[in-house]
Amino acid sequence: MDERVGPAGRSAGGPFGTVSPLGYVSGAMGADRLLKVVIADDHRLILDGIKHSLEEDGGFEVVGEATSGERVLPIVGQTSPDLVVLDLRMPGMDGLTCLDQIKKRHPNVKVVILSVSTDERLIETILARGASAYIVKSVNPIDLPAALRQAVDGTVFSAIGLPESTAPGAAKAAGLTDRELAILSALARGLSNGQIGKELWIAEQTVKFHLTNVYRKLGVANRTEAARFAYQQGLVESPLYERD
Repeated sequence: MDERVGPAGRSAGGPFGTVSPLGYVSGAMGADRLLKVVIADDHRLILDGIKHSLEEDGGFEVVGEATSGERVLPIVGQTSPDLVVLDLRMPGMDGLTCLDQIKKRHPNVKVVILSVSTDERLIETILARGASAYIVKSVNPIDLPAALRQAVDGTVFSAIGLPESTAPGAAKAAGLTDRELAILSALARGLSNGQIGKELWIAEQTVKFHLTNVYRKLGVANRTEAARFAYQQGLVESPLYERD
């Protein structure tokens, strides 16, 4: 069985504090530390990809890895992580069973489920059983660290990485997707790129990418013009501009 425990594997764990924008946890003594994560996926390529994404971010420490569900609980008990990232389908014990057992034995540990399924009923079930987030494996790897930070620090429980559909009405006429419309709406409320990223669980770089597409589709050059256009066309509600 393939399992790995990192160098911090036997350090004592405890309630974690506020997560900084870089992923660090401010503990009770005021010292910042990396978020400790256990990753479980029966596909080594995916597991290594997740690990690489988190290590590149610099705010996480992968303290344990498992390729079978039955090894997850022993590793969690040994490493006391802040967060466990679980594949839904694994040999030995599936992700849903692992989720139930982790929440029962280690209630302070946050759990994020990673899966290819976009079935809404399945997602609702997983979130109702205590997962902090559900991430579809098609999610952009650059957005994964931001999503995991929100799962640890935030109170929002949601699904991330679902396929984007085209937004209805005037937004559809402009060719905007649901994600682009959400970013445009946040922009019109005066949010910065960083604030938009935190609200939507995506990286700031991804926000900039979407904004470039929004500007192009709307035929505008900057944030002010985008907000004005959106309000005038009824795409979003904003107090910043009045209709002509």
